[in-house]
Amino acid sequence: MNIDLEKKEIKEEKNFSSIFITTFTTIFIAELGDKTQLATLLLTAESGKPIVVFIGSSIALIGSSLIGVLIGKWLSNKISPSRFGFFTGLLMLIISIFLAYDIIKPYI
Repeated sequence: MNIDLEKKEIKEEKNFSSIFITTFTTIFIAELGDKTQLATLLLTAESGKPIVVFIGSSIALIGSSLIGVLIGKWLSNKISPSRFGFFTGLLMLIISIFLAYDIIKPYI
């Protein structure tokens, strides 16, 4: 009985750390060099108050992440993961087609 409990605890810890590391890495890389980081850089340079800008931008990122988490949780209760993956892929494909069309439109 204790062995099963220990295995379950190890699995939960591994899942937590795995999910945490994946989430941190994905968001950290996605946010590098994007317009949010550039805006933060400019606001810091303009205001000369890096601590205040850091606190404000951190709270804003937490707020927008919270919205994403809440919507994701709601969607996970409404749509199966495979269906969600399908629709996400389809949406990305549609967006890619529109972007590609905008790029090649001047040459047509």
